[in-house]
Amino acid sequence: SQIALVTGASSGIGKACALALLKEGWQVVLVGRRADALAAAVAEAGPNAGHAHAIPTDLSKEPEVKALFEQIRSRFGRLDLVFNNAGISLPYTLPGDLSGDEWRRAVDINLNGAFYTLSHAFKLMQEQSPQGGRIINNGSISAHVPRPGSIAYTATKHAISVSYTHLRAHETKAN
Repeated sequence: SQIALVTGASSGIGKACALALLKEGWQVVLVGRRADALAAAVAEAGPNAGHAHAIPTDLSKEPEVKALFEQIRSRFGRLDLVFNNAGISLPYTLPGDLSGDEWRRAVDINLNGAFYTLSHAFKLMQEQSPQGGRIINNGSISAHVPRPGSIAYTATKHAISVSYTHLRAHETKAN
């Protein structure tokens, strides 16, 4: 069966996508920071839970992302789909009230974590046989229609949109 990785899989869009993939017969690696929330998401899969593999990971820490992909490689030997979805939205904050620590937290999770995941997935997909797979980077409409008080979320999601455009341009040029 096909192997998928879903980040931000313990709630919202990520959980919905993970459950849908499980229902379709995929083996799904569910990633999030909280083991209890991941376990609850797996439990929601009901009879499909046997194909769910919860791996708590803080995507803002590259060594944890590297360890995640080492587990995927050793357990499955390949990866066919990544839904790169994890992200945080801070409470409504005016730019003058946003601390550097809060800004860095959003950038570390929403942007750096997405890149670490993309980078390690791309490498695994290059090395596996047969080569290839699909990586979906989940941006946000907020990148184009910003919500007031969400400067960190808007900036990081816009960066994801720009990165995706660059990746598509590279992919097209390579073909």
